[in-house]
Amino acid sequence: MKSKNLIQIKQFCVYHEIENTFITELNNYGLIQIIVEENEEYLEPQQLPTVEKMIRMHYDLNINFEGLDAIAHLLSKIETLQQNLNTAQNKLRLYEENQRD
Repeated sequence: MKSKNLIQIKQFCVYHEIENTFITELNNYGLIQIIVEENEEYLEPQQLPTVEKMIRMHYDLNINFEGLDAIAHLLSKIETLQQNLNTAQNKLRLYEENQRD
């Protein structure tokens, strides 16, 4: 994997004015994945929205890591349920269209 497609955690933390330990804790809770290359730690670009959401919840709303973990789990469940609902609605729509014909 090429590090130029990755975001260096040190720079990310400086930009967002947070401690590196915050990112480490997110990784410890399994909320994100840290990539280590040549003794440097990186985040994948697709993780940025999740990390930034966690930063806002932790620093602005004072939600602890256990709370962040619970919220992430619930949001994942909601997303899965929404996908299942969309699938069911699409099947119902097809069924109704076939019944009209």
